[in-house]
Amino acid sequence: MDKTQTAIVRPATPADLAQWRPLWDGYNAFYGRSGPTALAEDVTHTTWARFFDADEPVHALVAERQGRLVGLVHYLFHRSTVSIGPNCYLQDLFTDADARGQGVGRALIAAVAERARVAGASRVYWMTHESNTTAMRLYDRLAEKPGFLIYRQVFA
Repeated sequence: MDKTQTAIVRPATPADLAQWRPLWDGYNAFYGRSGPTALAEDVTHTTWARFFDADEPVHALVAERQGRLVGLVHYLFHRSTVSIGPNCYLQDLFTDADARGQGVGRALIAAVAERARVAGASRVYWMTHESNTTAMRLYDRLAEKPGFLIYRQVFA
């Protein structure tokens, strides 16, 4: 593969499933969701189906280079109590190891930002684990850290 070739960012299509799945599995493995802690198959199947359901606010873009998917990004729009337009949450971002450091992540984020602007969103936001220092080097160049901490309660 010519690593200097720019990746094309486009909406995922149902035909992308076979190439999307290894990227999805890699993303989940990075966050400790593999083997005995892997997502249930119905979660993955439902997530994939949501991307193609017009009634769902969840979307998927992929980065393609020479017919091969090298990255994915999933995002969703939601309402807010502090703005009239929607907010855009960039939920999942993953680049194939062979394509890292070549602008794929930056291109995927830019594509989500453009879609958010077109949709009238007031912001795009995302989070990452504090140990993801490689990604944070990119994020620190593209966005601000507003200083909020995340708290959560997890239910089975």
